[in-house]
Order: sequence, then C-alpha cells, then structure tokens
Amino acid sequence: MATMNISLPEQMKAWAEAQAETGRYSNTSDYVRDLIRRDQERWEKTAELQSIVDRSLASGISTKSISEIWDEAKKRFEQSAAQ
Repeated sequence: MATMNISLPEQMKAWAEAQAETGRYSNTSDYVRDLIRRDQERWEKTAELQSIVDRSLASGISTKSISEIWDEAKKRFEQSAAQ
C-alpha cells in the first residue's frame, strides 16, 4: 500500500481522529480511505446520471402523449415486478 502525507488544519485533524476513536474506523487512515471510496462512488453515480441525461437530451422530443408515456411506464413496472 502506498503512503501519502497530507496537511490538515487542526480542526479537521481533530475531527478525523475523533471519527477513528468512535470505533467505526481502526485509525484515521481507514477513515480517510472510506471518505475517498465514498467520493469515488458519488462521482461514478454522477457520471452515470449525466450520461442518462445526455442520452435523453440527444434522443429528442417525444411524439407520445403524457398518457402514452405513463401507460408504457406502468407496463414496464408491472413486467419488472412480475419477474
């Protein structure tokens, strides 16, 4: 495992140490690794959502009515619930 030294203001250092002292993390390094993992997951989800938005915008305006869209959504939901 690689080592990285970071500088933190005293208040942030105290916070990280306090999180480790709760017992949820074995030390401050575990706490920082957890923060980084969560940030990576958040960015991946954001990128996935942005991709969906981009594809949706690129697909253009639908010619279907609101009722048709709702009916299709209900059918898809019922099909997925039946599986």
